Formats: sequence, structure tokens, C-alpha cells
Amino acid sequence: MWLAAVGAALSASIVRADEGMWPLQLPPTVAVHRQYGVELTPEWLARVRNASARLSNCSATFVSADGLLLTNQHCLRNCLAEHSSRRHNLIDEGFLAPARDREPVCSTQVADVLLDTQDVTAVITAATRDLDAPAANAARKKALTRLETACEEQAGNSDPGGAIRCETVALYAGGQYFIYRYRRYADLRLVFAPELAVAGFGGDPDNFQFPRWDLDVALLRAYDRSGLPAHPADFLHLDFNGPRAGEPVFVAGNPGATYRNLTVAQLLEMRDVELPRAILLDSELRGRLIQFGNERPANQRIAQLELITLENALKVRRLELDALHDTQALDRLRHEESEQRARFAALAPSSHEGPDPWEQVARAQESKRRLSLPYAYIEGGAGLDSLLFRFARILVRAADERTKPNEERLREYTDGALPRLEQTLGANIPLYADLETLKLSFSIERMREYLGPDHSLVRHLLARESPQTFALNIIAGTRLGNAALRMRLWNGGEAAVNASPDPMIQLARSIDAQARALRQRYEDEVEAPMQLASEQIARARFAASGTSAYPDANFTLRLNAGSVQGWRENDASVAPFTQLGGLFTRASGADPFELPPRWLSARGRLNPDTPLNISTSNDIVGGNSGSPLLDARANITGVIFDGNIHSIAGAFWYNPAVNRAVAVDTTALLEALRVVYDARALLSELGAPRG
Repeated sequence: MWLAAVGAALSASIVRADEGMWPLQLPPTVAVHRQYGVELTPEWLARVRNASARLSNCSATFVSADGLLLTNQHCLRNCLAEHSSRRHNLIDEGFLAPARDREPVCSTQVADVLLDTQDVTAVITAATRDLDAPAANAARKKALTRLETACEEQAGNSDPGGAIRCETVALYAGGQYFIYRYRRYADLRLVFAPELAVAGFGGDPDNFQFPRWDLDVALLRAYDRSGLPAHPADFLHLDFNGPRAGEPVFVAGNPGATYRNLTVAQLLEMRDVELPRAILLDSELRGRLIQFGNERPANQRIAQLELITLENALKVRRLELDALHDTQALDRLRHEESEQRARFAALAPSSHEGPDPWEQVARAQESKRRLSLPYAYIEGGAGLDSLLFRFARILVRAADERTKPNEERLREYTDGALPRLEQTLGANIPLYADLETLKLSFSIERMREYLGPDHSLVRHLLARESPQTFALNIIAGTRLGNAALRMRLWNGGEAAVNASPDPMIQLARSIDAQARALRQRYEDEVEAPMQLASEQIARARFAASGTSAYPDANFTLRLNAGSVQGWRENDASVAPFTQLGGLFTRASGADPFELPPRWLSARGRLNPDTPLNISTSNDIVGGNSGSPLLDARANITGVIFDGNIHSIAGAFWYNPAVNRAVAVDTTALLEALRVVYDARALLSELGAPRG
């Protein structure tokens, strides 16, 4: 009862249709209708949900009855790298499947389609009632696993041939819990991806900028368990005319993470500790990778994906840090938090026990500062940064965890999670020993620097070797680069893994007890009290505004409304469209402003006035990459691939004056597929007009 009283007193935010990433079960229908005059009917929402897919790292949309999925080129670079080599680079060259039987498998990719959601808050509340923080944390995780298991068992009984994945989702930092039921497609195959030089035109200098000239689109196809093209419940049509300036547009995708409901103490920990450390490490590793790439052309190719990913992360973190140094924004948050705490204390002093939850969060942040370095380097794997080590840890931990009852396991090793781990281990992806050695030696050097040479793990690893020698020897000695060997160990279970002489397996086993103990301490001293306090705060906030407040993003399906518009930058107007002609004008002939040969040869046949990229007021973050830009009829008019520089602060707050999403116009996609790539079969499947 006290929660309702507190909620009534806490101030509710004014809902704008263009702010917030809304779960589809909580759509801002009233605000959208008031601001844009568009009615989001249940049928509209169901159609969008059925056609939307969450990839392992991005978003996508079904765009044909035969399982064709539209996303970004940068979302499929792992797949392109999987089918590349030191001499043959599909990221640079691009790809167009000549026929369906020539579509190569993206072996590490999955697509999840949300079927429905179920509120299970009452179950979690009952499981954790009257428990202290560590006990509640353990009970919560067991209850989440039981719910997921029951959901998947029920799905298996009703649909034995289906690939149903159930996932518990916390909204409002635990103010609500839901079961999300997905249909998973694990057989995805590459259909089309343009060359990096046009998909990522401008490279790191243009990243998060606008005006922009990128064709960052790609297509892949989902197949069912029988090896036939999937037939989704719904797919969305492409409107190849693109949107108009001022037109309402909607983004349906899976934004990764926002931090808009964190306390000030949590934001200060990010500002003062987490982000500066990450930026320092990213900057140094970036330099190592550039140096490595400059040694010979083959090295540039094999380090390319790592470097692009790292440069993107580095820019995001730098600008997030800048945002958290905005004193006016932080002062506003401090004021709001102070008012909330005062009302919470005044209205419910006898209705709850324990310290002020904001104070609990602050204390947990102090514990986090003490434990974050060893946790990151040992349990988090930052001190042993190697894909081969990650394989070893999965094998070692899975061998142990699979012997336990399902709800007693670490959450990432439950029965529901095992198929994805198996897919990861079984993927026959290229691995390069020299790149693995560079990353592993660098991470061990940093672990020695930050934990100190006398730390027990550092002494264990480097008793007789330097970081470079250690990395060279263990990478040369391991055989975990062989997918068939990994699968033999996986299928052999505990006996096979424990008997393995592989040095990477032995390394993972030798540090596992120490890593687990550190994990348990972190969970008890940081995660548990912070989760319990965050749930109290979140439920109060949720009760204050109900569904007029949106929860932070957490890589689940969300909807956002906006419109096609530019903004004012330094007293100048930024137009919401760029055109194909500007792509050629900006091209200098030198990387990263160098166009592919086929684009240069097609220049005279392309319409220079074709809209290429679009700026919209949609509220998006990372994870929205590949999301469709929808019109009022749920037709696709663009594909989200980036935001402007101001959108990075959107992790913490949304500024309608300058936050902008950036999308590829469908008009440009039609022009490119028709004129540059001559993809007639693909255009026919997409329902493109003949021309």
C-alpha cells in the first residue's frame, strides 16, 4: 500500500511521443495520437512485432514471405569475416548471393522474434520477500530460471518442432518482471552486403556525424529447422519512395542499454571510474592494432573488424564521458533525486525497513569501486582477452555447471542458454594466432599494471615468462581453434574436459576457483544490495507515472515515434536529407573517403538527386542498428544505422532539439540494387517497382 502512496506523490514526467523506447506491451498510443495524429492500433502493433527480429548484436525486419531479413552491413561483418581469409575479404569486397543455394551460413548469428510477453512480477516478489540482499539475489535468479524452464517446457509440449526461447526481462530496474517468449531462427544465411567503402563511407571520422553518405544496409535469410526458407507470421513492405520531410516515422528495434533511471551515485561511478579506465585501455589497444596492421597488408585485413569495433566504442565512451561532465544536467538530476528521496522518506517512514534505497545504491557503488578491477580482469576476462580463452572458459564452466540442477547453475549455463553456447563453440570461424597473441599479451600486461605484479594470479601466470612469451606459448600450444575439437570436448562433458591436456583448458581450470570466489563476492557486496535498492526506487517511480514513464532500454523490442527533421547546429540549419550526388562530391579517392570501383563506374547511371541518408527525431541507441524506419502504415521507408553526435548523450537523457537518428533511405537502396548491383531477383522478392 505504501508504494501507491509514494507513487502518487512522486512527480510524473510529461510524456512526449518522440522520447523513450517503449515496450510494445506498453505503447505510448495516446501521446503518439496527440503529437502526430497517428493511431497505433493493436493490429498495427502485432504486425510490427511479428515482423521484427533481434539479431545477436542488432535489429532486423522480415521483408519477404520467404524469410528475407533487412538490417545493416555493419551488423553482419562477423558473418562476412567468417567467409573471408587473409587474402579474401568480403567486408571490403561486398557480397551478393547468385542464388538461394549459394547463400552462405552466418554460423554465429541468430534471429529472435518476440511472440508474446507475460507479467511475472508477483512471482519474483514472492520469491524474494523478507530476504536480505544476498539471499534475495540468489532466490531471484533461481526463480527466473524456473520460470524460463517452465515456459520452454510448455512450449515444447505444445509445439515439439518449434524453436522457442523464453527469457526473463526486468523492466524499470526490477519494478516489473516479464517472460518474453521468442521464436529463434539459428540458421541464417547471407544474401547481400555492399562493400565497406560505401556501407561505412567516411569511416571513423564520419561516425556519428551528419550530413552522412552511407549505404549501410544488408540482407540475410532465415531458414527453418528443415533447411527451407522460413515463412514468418508477418513481413513488412518496403516503400521505395522513402519518407518526406516532417512525416511521422517509427522505429521498432532492440536498443541495447540506456542509463536514464540510474541514481546520481551510479552516474558518478561511471564518470569517475568506469569510463576513464575503458577509454585509456581502448586508446592503447587501438594504437597496438594500428601498428599491427601497418606491419603488412594481411595484418590490416585480419585486424580490420577489431579496429572498427574498437574505434566505435572509443568514440561512444569519450562522448558519454563528456555528457556526464555536463554540470547543468547533473545538477538537474541531483535536484530531481533530492525531491524524490524527500517524498519517499516523508510518506513512507514506517512502511518499510532498512536504509534509504538511494543510500544503499551509493554504498554499493563504493564496494564496486573496490572490487571492479579484480572482477573485470579475472572474472570478466579483461585480463585474458582472447577468443580462445573464452572458448576454454565456456568448456570448463559448462562441464561443471551441467552436472548441477538447472536452477542451481550460473544463469549463463542454464538449459535454455546451452544451445547458444553450443552454436558459438561449433562455429567454424577464422582465428589468427598473431592477432590472438597481440590481444592476450596486451591484456595480461594491463592486468599486471592494474592488479600489481604481486597479485596471486599475475604471479601464477608470469612466474617464469613475460606477457608476450606467455601469450606466444599458450596460443601456439592450444588446439581450441579447431571447431571439431571444441565440439568433442563439449559433447564429452566433464570427463573429457578434465582429461584435456590443452594448455588453454588448463589455464581456464586453474583460475576458475579464484574467479568464482570473486564473482560471488561481487554479487553479494555489489549486485545484490544494488538490485534490491534499485527495485524499491524503480517501483516507486513506476507507481508515480505508471505507463506514462518508459523503462530503460535492455536489448528487448521497443517502439519509438519521431519525425523526419534536421536541427540547428551553431546557428546553422542541418537539412534532414543527403543525396547520392553528395557521396561522389565528398569522395576524395583516399581511405576512408574512397568509393568502390563498381560505384565509380556506375556514377553516370545513378540519379544524383536520389535521397541517401535521413535525419529523424527518433530516440535510439546502440542495438537499434538495423531497425526499420516505418511510416504510419507500417511500411519501411528507411533503415536506422547510426545517430548524430548528440545522440550519444541519449544514453543518459533525450534532448529533442538535437538528438537525431540517421537512416538509409529506401529510395537509395532501390537505386543501388538496380543500377550498381543489378540484383534483379532480389528486387523482385522485395516487391520493387520495375524500372
